[in-house]
Amino acid sequence: MTKTWKLFAASVMGVALLGTGALAQQRVFFGIATGGTGGTYYPLGGMLAQLISNKATVDGKKISATAESAGASVSNVKLLGNKEIESAFVAADILDAAYNGRAQFDKAAIKNVRALGALYPETVQFITRADANINSVRDLKGKSISSGSPGSGQYQLVTDLLKVYGMTRADVREDSSSFTQAVDKIKDGNLDATLITAGVPTAAVTDFAQAHNMKIVALSGPEIAQLQKEQPYYAKVTLPANTYKGQTQPVDTLAVLAVWATHDGVSDAMAYEVTKSLFENLPVMGQVHVQGKNITTGTALAVGTTPIHPGALKYYKEKGIAK
Repeated sequence: MTKTWKLFAASVMGVALLGTGALAQQRVFFGIATGGTGGTYYPLGGMLAQLISNKATVDGKKISATAESAGASVSNVKLLGNKEIESAFVAADILDAAYNGRAQFDKAAIKNVRALGALYPETVQFITRADANINSVRDLKGKSISSGSPGSGQYQLVTDLLKVYGMTRADVREDSSSFTQAVDKIKDGNLDATLITAGVPTAAVTDFAQAHNMKIVALSGPEIAQLQKEQPYYAKVTLPANTYKGQTQPVDTLAVLAVWATHDGVSDAMAYEVTKSLFENLPVMGQVHVQGKNITTGTALAVGTTPIHPGALKYYKEKGIAK
């Protein structure tokens, strides 16, 4: 190779590398912490990331969004508190507890969290086998239940439910499996019950019902009314008949809103663009999961006491949703 050719080749390579660097600089990354693959957070988060990546720019740079499978509401809000991710799906009661330093966040408030918008109702599903002889929370005494990891929203809910029924965690045998793992253990007879709080239909529950006789136990009565007084974020809902195979009757239970949250380190421009990407493409969200159809601007501000990010608020004001 001649000296002239070597210099030309080096110049071309330099331009190519410069071009690659320029392209990289034209993108800014945005993460969305979701949940396990057997729940509802994950598929909706994946579609939301795709929408943002396809449609949103900030300061002249394309936003490259990714949905990341994560633990659950409590771990997600801690990721936000540590600014380890840009956004996350979190149950409204957990987000409010984190911001105000209540329940599992006692003396450990996470004051930098902000809300982008409320999403859809997450339904509490008390799952067991049809032959397990469990018809109420009271029947869990001496039996095994997946209560989630300590500090999780599921763990707190089990604690609260046992309390209103006059029991403690010492009255049950606990397991800390994920949604999918818990359902698999129930199938195999290695676990009696689990509580799954997620948008319905939930993939893990659908899978269980396809090949096994499943029972969804109602959460109703005076004990549940007492729980609602203590935890006002829980609303009474009815799981429609035939939501799952073999579930021929409606089931009274509870639900809590899921919220898309962020932290105060995310710029106003970024928060504005990602919020816009969601609420101006809602029909697409409804195509990936039925709960996507329940995301509306009408409930977007129902985020409790957690402040709405100024960038998201700007979008809501433009649309006449907020004053």
